[in-house]
Amino acid sequence: MSQSALQARKLVPAVAIALAALLSGCANRDSITVGSVPDDYRTNHPIMIAEKNQKVDIPVGAGDRGMTGYQRDTLLGFLDGYDRSAAPALTIAIPLGSANEAAALVAGRDFARVAAASGINRKRIVMTSYQSASAEASAPVRVSFVAVRAQTDKCGRWPEDLLQTSDNRHYADFGCSYQNNLAAQMANPSDLLGPRKMTDIDAENRGKVIDVYRARGISNEFLGNSEVTY
Repeated sequence: MSQSALQARKLVPAVAIALAALLSGCANRDSITVGSVPDDYRTNHPIMIAEKNQKVDIPVGAGDRGMTGYQRDTLLGFLDGYDRSAAPALTIAIPLGSANEAAALVAGRDFARVAAASGINRKRIVMTSYQSASAEASAPVRVSFVAVRAQTDKCGRWPEDLLQTSDNRHYADFGCSYQNNLAAQMANPSDLLGPRKMTDIDAENRGKVIDVYRARGISNEFLGNSEVTY
């Protein structure tokens, strides 16, 4: 027998073994536990409902004589997020020992009057003070209140180099920005806890809809909003 024939006989068993291994792998594919599926980003970065301190620093110039238009607009925009039904304490902190201490005190009192005029209970407005870090600088007036907000953990965690891992899993910061943006868009964080109570039914409108349905007619409202021509 020639040398080429001997080599061919040796090669046949090796090919058969490799083919059998591939077929067995395909046959048992349903029983394989896939460990490379990434974790859920909602589990790694859950949205939590918690109290959070809302604050804004409103700059006041040393030469100001009362609240300016810019300061008023900034304050009213900030107070749009104040829940008047919950009525948390609204704190107005005046800087002490700063170059604008006198102007800040006058502006702070104006802030309190604007807040009361916007519907905030005067008993919930607290005037306080804080020590300025520099006597030569103009420190801002700090307005704050505590509110229930939807929030998640801070983004930017990179515990390991992405190029130094062989795991087929998502990185630690994956999905964090998406979760933070979703939490920031929640107008009412309580919606994450459960559905709201249904509003009262408009009996008159319900009766009209039922009458149209019984008559097998098509309401004018539907025809006006429909793209289909009947």
